Amino acid sequence: AALGREKPAMSEAPHEKPPLSGGPFWLRRADQAAIAWLVAAALLGTVVWRWTHGGARGDLVEIERAEPISVRFTVDVNTADWPELTLLPRVGETLSQRIIDSRESEGPFLSHDDLQRVKGIGPRTVEQLQPYLEFTTGE
Repeated sequence: AALGREKPAMSEAPHEKPPLSGGPFWLRRADQAAIAWLVAAALLGTVVWRWTHGGARGDLVEIERAEPISVRFTVDVNTADWPELTLLPRVGETLSQRIIDSRESEGPFLSHDDLQRVKGIGPRTVEQLQPYLEFTTGE
């Protein structure tokens, strides 16, 4: 300290920030308190929502107890296009095109057995397709 001048200590320098203390929490106490209140409010909101939507009474949707919905998939052979016909079991693009060609050249199919006039469809295929087929004559 020459000539009576001393260096100011680190803590006395006006532009220096004090070192962070308190471990990994770099937020001020006021910030931590605000975040704690927000988290508590969100938790309370969740509890209130759950309570008002039947959580305490057990009125939430219970998948295991829900009534099954019966859906029946059918195709009208006399009006369906080839993409619709390919949804049927054992019917691909080629067979569906044959069904359409037969329908256009020989008229509508009147029954399940009429499908046997299409090359590639026999009694076994008709039996497998039966639950999925409808027949309308366009009248």
